Amino acid sequence: MIKEHERVVLKSDVPAEGLKAGDVGTVVHVYGDGKAYEVEFVALDGHTAAVVTLEAVQVRAVHRREITHARELVTT
Repeated sequence: MIKEHERVVLKSDVPAEGLKAGDVGTVVHVYGDGKAYEVEFVALDGHTAAVVTLEAVQVRAVHRREITHARELVTT
């Protein structure tokens, strides 16, 4: 199970927040024993881009041999 303060990878786009699959966020709260997560996504300048409640199927744990990738955040 993913725990608070762990990094996760978004598995599907969240267009309302300008988030795309592959974006990396940090779990700030776990709901219902891992059924959902409150995840904070932070821009590289340190500002919070979004805080979103996501179902467990929408995120996955970070794998050991992955690296992050930068992209411009575009919100609608």
